[in-house]
Amino acid sequence: MNKTVIAHDASEMEEIGVELGSHVRSGFLVSVIGQLGAGKTTLVKGLARSLLITDVVCSPSYLLARNYTGRSGTVLHHIDAYRVASLDALAEVGLDVYLPPEAGVSVVEWPDNIDGLVEQSNIVVRIRVLENEAREITITQGEA
Repeated sequence: MNKTVIAHDASEMEEIGVELGSHVRSGFLVSVIGQLGAGKTTLVKGLARSLLITDVVCSPSYLLARNYTGRSGTVLHHIDAYRVASLDALAEVGLDVYLPPEAGVSVVEWPDNIDGLVEQSNIVVRIRVLENEAREITITQGEA
């Protein structure tokens, strides 16, 4: 999946996440890159919806990670690396097991804070804020 789309509002951003969800499978690592307020978590909400997750998806900023289980049994590991300086720091709290996950799908916001994480991702999503609050979303298949 290699494409670039424009989202004009939060509902369109979430729908892009829903479509993204149809391209992931268990064991996938997804990196989501974008500035503060770009809509990373909104995109993850859509991805969660596609995995039949009915829980309210929130930013894991202060917890580092949240796990959600969908009705199909698929687990979404939602990790925020904003305050993380290295893979060792994630390993200290046991989150390195999700990079990539043995089961389920891991989505990492701010993956570029950790050397090498973007390169080992199956899918990389880059969000760029445009004029009038629109977002340009570029989705590329990773090397992993």
